[in-house]
Amino acid sequence: SPSTRPPGMRVAIIRAMLWDLFCRVIDNFGDMGVCWRLASDLGHRGHQVRLWVDDASILSWMAPQVSWQHDASLGLETGGGQPGVTVCHWADAESLPADIADDPHPILPGDVVIEAFGCNLPDAFVARMQRPVPPQWVNLEYLSAEDYVERSHGLPSPIWHGPGAGLRKRFFYPGFTPATGGLLRESDLLIRRAAWDAAARQTWLQRHGIAWKPGERVVSIFCYANAPVAALLTQLSTPSAQLSSTDAPSAPPPVTHVLLAHGHATQLAQDWLSSAPQPPFGVRLHPLPALPQAEFDHLLWSCDLNFVRGEDSAVRALWAGQPHVWQIYEQDDGVHADKLNAFMNRWMADWPTDVHEQVTALWKCWNGLAPLPATLPDWSSDTAPWAQHSLTA
Repeated sequence: SPSTRPPGMRVAIIRAMLWDLFCRVIDNFGDMGVCWRLASDLGHRGHQVRLWVDDASILSWMAPQVSWQHDASLGLETGGGQPGVTVCHWADAESLPADIADDPHPILPGDVVIEAFGCNLPDAFVARMQRPVPPQWVNLEYLSAEDYVERSHGLPSPIWHGPGAGLRKRFFYPGFTPATGGLLRESDLLIRRAAWDAAARQTWLQRHGIAWKPGERVVSIFCYANAPVAALLTQLSTPSAQLSSTDAPSAPPPVTHVLLAHGHATQLAQDWLSSAPQPPFGVRLHPLPALPQAEFDHLLWSCDLNFVRGEDSAVRALWAGQPHVWQIYEQDDGVHADKLNAFMNRWMADWPTDVHEQVTALWKCWNGLAPLPATLPDWSSDTAPWAQHSLTA
């Protein structure tokens, strides 16, 4: 209030807005992961979001708090339970009457309409964006560290044909410099991360059936079907790979708990285990159920090394501040390699040469661009160079 505001302090008053966010679930759930996080963050900041999605079944585990019921004001079945967010079926936006006068529950576009990852808005909804002051139309693009992102962020794109003729949308490119759209991060995320201590870690791991003891190492694997999981597990189960430079040669190898995300990681690890010539040496495999988004953060915070895939989990691994390896989404024309190199070069630009080379070699292997290095970069403790630079990069 004015009576308690320090002299000279300026307060920015941001009007709560209605956002329409459109998302198609293409494959691997990454698009929905980004959109759900964006919608939830906007809701927590006091805005109202209608999330239009063509397949909401993924929310049964990604956001189990969502429940479905008839919304009398919209005349539709919608999903609620997340503050500020209403989940709507894409098909309902497609079937809006051409004449709004024929709609018993007129749905008007909000202040901002987001077209996530080129999903192409339903024509019936675009037609309703034609008004004297149209909504801001944003084309949300994929994350990249490549140079073109700075040049493309914010560029306008006039619409010349179809129901949107005369309207204009702008490109929003997430990225890693002030000239881009930045990265999604909740306002309290780093505070919650800093409060995640050894006790919280042990409690979370025990709740998921992992009998972790201080001093034991924890690795998480969330990957696509082509990840070299077998080669990694073989190396982790080799006695020499379990010893760091500070371990006495006669000391027993530390236990490494490998936490496997539901899906490809679990299947690949089970295939490796069934074909292993002998029991794993010092490695304990722990398949996990599909985790809600908030629990995925806790997984990353509880591990010494994280293998992640796709866009949303890569950003969460960065905020976690732990050593991590990113498996980028592979594209047929091979441009994913350029995208991966651009990020590694930007993220590790100030790292010591030896650490840069070791981590780069592992990242390239994990993405099918090089063989597995003979030894892994040191990830054995919080004081290891990889851990230190991951925390401060």
